[in-house]
Amino acid sequence: MKNKVFIILSVMLMSTLMVSCCESKKEDESIKKQVYEWRIYTLTGDGSSLDDYFQKALIPAYNRCKVSVGAFSLFKVKEEEKAQRFLLFVYPDLKAYNDVRQAVWNDKAFQSAAQNFFETTAPNPVYSEFETYLCEAFDKMPEMRTVDKSRTLFEYRNYYSPNEDANKRKIKMFNVEEIDLFDKVGINSLCYGEILAGTRMPGLIYITWYKDEDTRNSAWRAFSSHPDWNAMRNRPEYKNTATNNIAKLLSPMPYSQF
Repeated sequence: MKNKVFIILSVMLMSTLMVSCCESKKEDESIKKQVYEWRIYTLTGDGSSLDDYFQKALIPAYNRCKVSVGAFSLFKVKEEEKAQRFLLFVYPDLKAYNDVRQAVWNDKAFQSAAQNFFETTAPNPVYSEFETYLCEAFDKMPEMRTVDKSRTLFEYRNYYSPNEDANKRKIKMFNVEEIDLFDKVGINSLCYGEILAGTRMPGLIYITWYKDEDTRNSAWRAFSSHPDWNAMRNRPEYKNTATNNIAKLLSPMPYSQF
């Protein structure tokens, strides 16, 4: 009899746990979040033929699949740096990312427009490599925001964490407090994404925009001196969350769609 009661209770407990898991899954799925693909090209020359390929072949092919693309160059190339191009592709979800990738390579118009670029740059590469990062949007900003036409400057930031838990805590910091503070001080958000796959993990990537360099510098000064930031950064739950940060100022290319 005791065994029978134990079995019944065990089944009831398992059923409760399964329902709880399913409900949690439904809650997660209720937030439809965009997926961002970053491609960062390191150039071997002036980049003109690559820009031509992006503008006339690659981006139109993605647009035919209803995917918008942002294109950026380094705002100022330092003496020790090589010129780069940053491309940002925006997908409604992960399935669309895979479907579009296949559709582009089966697109005959793309193949025709890209053929000369592929043939001429195979023996004479115009970039040494490109890094790819696939990111999922944050809960706080499941979709990209719009930018003002007056924008002339973007800022790309890549934060790396010492482990997965630290990265989740840093993302929570953005979701709960930091993005709201950005809004207050004039740091204009475009999009935020947790890195799902990339050359280095765990981490996140976000990009903000500004009218010019002066407004960017003024906004960050206001942020760093704001009492909310000083309180936020000292909370124990956010300790050691992002221990390696990369920041790059970018200019939008004339053919950029953001």
